[in-house]
Amino acid sequence: MSTKYIRVLVILLATATQMLFVSAANAQAQPAAAPGTAAVKVSPVAPRKQQVQAIVDEAYAKFKGDTRGKNADYIPVLAKVNSTLFGIAVVSTDNQVVTAGDVKTAFSIQSIAKVFSLALALEEQGPDKVFEKIGLEPTGRAFNSPVAVVDMPSHTANPLVNAGAIATVSLISGKTPEEKWNKILSFYGKVAGEKLALIDEVYKSEAATNTGNKALSYLLAKYDRIYADPFQSVDVYTKECSVGVNALQLAKMGATLANNGMNPATGQQVIKRENVHEILSAMMMAGLYDGSGGWAWHVGVPAKSGVGGGLVAVMPGKGAIAVFAPPLDEAGNSVKGQEVIQYVANRLDLNIFSPASVGLK
Repeated sequence: MSTKYIRVLVILLATATQMLFVSAANAQAQPAAAPGTAAVKVSPVAPRKQQVQAIVDEAYAKFKGDTRGKNADYIPVLAKVNSTLFGIAVVSTDNQVVTAGDVKTAFSIQSIAKVFSLALALEEQGPDKVFEKIGLEPTGRAFNSPVAVVDMPSHTANPLVNAGAIATVSLISGKTPEEKWNKILSFYGKVAGEKLALIDEVYKSEAATNTGNKALSYLLAKYDRIYADPFQSVDVYTKECSVGVNALQLAKMGATLANNGMNPATGQQVIKRENVHEILSAMMMAGLYDGSGGWAWHVGVPAKSGVGGGLVAVMPGKGAIAVFAPPLDEAGNSVKGQEVIQYVANRLDLNIFSPASVGLK
């Protein structure tokens, strides 16, 4: 064999050996899938877990002592929730988990449920029909405003205010209210990657005080903008708002959206990929009640709050962060939740309107 061929053979063997070690190193860098969970690819844009943990710990320490805001009290049971509870959870699209504080304490999902009922309606009806029957315009009024229903040309406006959310529930198929409710609860569980349950005490408290939502449902009926029995739709809506989640489960639900509708822990495609951008656009425009415009300006990540003290933000392709802290501002958004997510988003360049979010600095 000539010297030339020997040299070529040596080079090929060296190259193959180098590739083998690179592949092995990359394999070691991949997070091992837990038993019973799906193997996932490492996100090319998500920040490193160690970096996220350090910043989450900073945020937890920085805002833990913030006593501003107060619990929601128009639903009596929410006023009794311990106002010092505070938890932060981050879940990436490659199923890396970072937590701080009270992340296993259950609370009622409240208006964050609207996001996932919208997702289910999109699954069943498709985006064109949902847009036609519900709409997607900011109302400029309070989330429970009957005047908005009258004044808006569409008479529902968007699926993240109460009237639009009740109409969205009415769109979801089911021969009976119980069948519809069970379908919604099961779907939420698939998005979270584990079974969720109704907090009965919250449901009973809300059902005893939801006269305003019943009025909205009949107002929608006046304009032919509700698509099932009005009061039954309100009852199912009340139940979905009373579903119990914790901060970690909520972060997993957000991460499913960030991962193109695939749950990063189970590998199940729960939400159609093509529906995710409609959901995120709704969150961006109306996710924080009357604070949505300021949130887009200052933070720039799709998010949804609930008066139970939860707040979840979604960073497409990266992951989601959820915060539980019951005291709310005047708009109904968790004070600490907003502070934490803004802090983390700024530190990690997560604002989707900034070129820095995709590495252009």
